[in-house]
Amino acid sequence: MKYTVKVTFQNHSILLELDDSDSPKTVHDFVEKLPFTVDLNVWGDEIYTSESPISQPEENAKTPVQLNDVAYWPTGKAICLFFGPTPIGNLGEITPASPVNILGKIISPDKTILNIADGKGAMFSLQS
Repeated sequence: MKYTVKVTFQNHSILLELDDSDSPKTVHDFVEKLPFTVDLNVWGDEIYTSESPISQPEENAKTPVQLNDVAYWPTGKAICLFFGPTPIGNLGEITPASPVNILGKIISPDKTILNIADGKGAMFSLQS
């Protein structure tokens, strides 16, 4: 099943499409907890959240990931949005700090938000 989630912070928003084919338990937990608010952090070209209300173990977790992947990082209970390379890993790869559960894709990527996201609060909500 697919779900559209809106992430809003300050005057900006992006859309995510969650797909439960890779990590069904994690996507279900994510959708059940909506809406929720978390703080955003930037690491390379990745935005990751402060601890989210989701609590799932690794579920078909992987590393590296693909451009515009949305993932859940079990180690930090964080949502990760991959806009490009992270500070670790091989050249040309997008490598999380440790394996992540893939939740879906960023469907309205706007890399400029990396410049303003750090330290901001964001609301994740189901888009109808």
